Parts: sequence; structure tokens; C-alpha cells
Amino acid sequence: MNAFKPYPLRDDFTLKNRLVMAPMTTYSSQDDFHVSEEELHYYKLRSKTMGMVIIAATSINDQAQAFDKQITLKSDDYIPSMARLAKAIKEEGAKAIVQLHHGGRMNNPTLYENKEDIVSASAVPAPREGMVTPRALTEEEIHQTIEDFAQATRRSIEAGYDGVELHGANTYLLQQFFSPHSNRRTDAFGGSLTKRMHFIDMLIDRVNEVIKHDATEPFILGYRFSPEEIEDPGITLNDTLALVDMLKDKPLDYLHISLGKYDQSSMRDQTDQEPIAQKIQTVLKRKIPFIGVGKIETRESIDHALSLGYDLVASGMPILVDPNWGETIQLNQPIKTVMPDTLPKPLYDRLAKYRERFQQSGYEFPVEND
Repeated sequence: MNAFKPYPLRDDFTLKNRLVMAPMTTYSSQDDFHVSEEELHYYKLRSKTMGMVIIAATSINDQAQAFDKQITLKSDDYIPSMARLAKAIKEEGAKAIVQLHHGGRMNNPTLYENKEDIVSASAVPAPREGMVTPRALTEEEIHQTIEDFAQATRRSIEAGYDGVELHGANTYLLQQFFSPHSNRRTDAFGGSLTKRMHFIDMLIDRVNEVIKHDATEPFILGYRFSPEEIEDPGITLNDTLALVDMLKDKPLDYLHISLGKYDQSSMRDQTDQEPIAQKIQTVLKRKIPFIGVGKIETRESIDHALSLGYDLVASGMPILVDPNWGETIQLNQPIKTVMPDTLPKPLYDRLAKYRERFQQSGYEFPVEND
């Protein structure tokens, strides 16, 4: 498979290549959560060589915000701002996808004056320093949250995006409903493995209803998931294979796994060396496209990822460093030094705190006032 040739995600939806810009939080919106000029510049630069750009996690209601200065589609007021971002991406030839997000118990507590607004599947705190015990959503609130995702989808359509991705990974709310650690419910939304998938199942169906009703142009729906948790009880690979078995028959256009390294094996069972991607594809059977991510930084890693069963490859760090990565990696001439003027200042300052991670991957990270 050639990653640099056009790829038909479905019959009416073709990407200019198989390269995806992974969703990465920018912490750079305006104070009122509208898209900033710096974010417009950042995404426009990085859309020139990508087949698809998945923008940063976008909150869907007042209880969803997990990060400082996080963009949002929680009301119609934000449609014009988000439309400017969609236009900036699409003008460069990439498909523009919104990642719809609810942080749940992982919300930054300092953003909430009333800690009762930090909610989850159950009143179980995340096992991380500084987290608070969330309030369990009522069944009525669960249905309202699903509707909030649906309305954010409608707004994405009206803003001119090409699709939405439901963020079911990285320990956020959708994963919290699926996880036996965070979901201790005994109603229709918790208990058995099947019931822990009920929220996700209902959410996908409701969002698809909105797409069918409101979209007049091809509009895709994706789902992102994390395959394991280290907590006990926590999500196991067997749980995830059951989830994938359910998801492959839903009205989805792709699945997007979240991994630290695209070819990694189980972190819960060190004796199991089979790449998780291959396990997933055994169940998925190429029924819908599958996006891989995690240290995909070279031509060799792109080719290897595709050989493992991924249909598309997403990258993060290389695209932060090199806005034209899709072109330079094709020429085997990747840029290795971060360019500050291509990043929003709040994002650059935050990344600078983790400069060692860039250096460990062979990148140079100049910091102002060194």
C-alpha cells in the first residue's frame, strides 16, 4: 500500500493520501473558547500535506471541558468561529474532522468552581494525583449528554466540517462508561460488559441520526478508543475485542486506536507479544478503515504500520515539529527542529516543559531565553 496516494475512505469520500494529523490539544483558544487566530494559522500550515486533519478535542457542553482554553461546540454561538477553522483546513486540501469530547472525571478540577459539575459514570475518582471524586450522572443526564454530542455534531455539519470523531479513548467520559474501574453502575448503563457498551452504542446511533437528517454533503463518523487500562479492574484486550466486534457493525466510517506505539503489544500481559493492531484486525476483518498512531515518524514506520493492518496512519509529534511533514517524509527529508512561529504561543510554552520527549525522539526543541 502506498501511503501517499489517494485513499477512498468510502465510495463518496476520498482522502488525498493515507496520512492523518492526530488530534492534539492546543490550550490556545480565546478566553471565551472561540478559535484563536494562532490556532487558525497552526492548522492551516499543517493541512497542506495531510489527507485528514482531526482537530483538538472539542467540548460538547459545560461539564465536558477538561483543559484550559479548550475549543468548544457547546452552543450555536461557536459555529462561526469553528467554521473559520474548517475553511482554513479544507482550503489546503485536507478533510476537516472534529473530535467531540467530554472529559468526565478527568476534567481539570481548577476549571470548576462547583465540583458537582465534574461528572462520570460512577462516583469513582481517577487514580491520579489532584483528581476529585466525580458525581455519577443520572439516567436523565446520560440521555442529555448523548443529545449534547448529537447537537455538537449538527453544529459541526453547519460549520462545514467533513466529519466527527467520538473521543472514546485516553480515559475520558466514553471510556469511563466502558471501563469496569470507573463504571460501577447497576442500571442499564453498567454491570455487565454489554451494559458498559450501552452508552457508546446509543451515542453512535443518535449521532448517526443527526448526520442522516442534517448532512447534505458526505459526512463521516469515526470512533477513537484505548485498548487497555492498567488499573485493576480495568479494560482488558478481551473487553476491547468485544467492543470492536460491536463497533464494526455500527454506522461508523473508521476506527482510530490510541497507542503509545503503533506496533505495541499488551501492557497487561507481558507474555503476549502479538501486536494489538493485528488482534484488532482479526476481529475487524477490514470491515471499516482502521487508523493507527504512536511513533509513526519515518517512511519505514509508515510502511510497517500499514503491513500490520492499519489503513491510515496518524502522527502527532512529527507534525508539531514540521508543518509540511507529509511532503518531507515522502522525500525522506524530515525537518528535525521545532519552529516556534508555526505553533500557538500557549502550546509552544507547554511543549517546552516536555522538551526532553522531543529530544529523546531525535528532535531539537529551541526554547526562548535559553
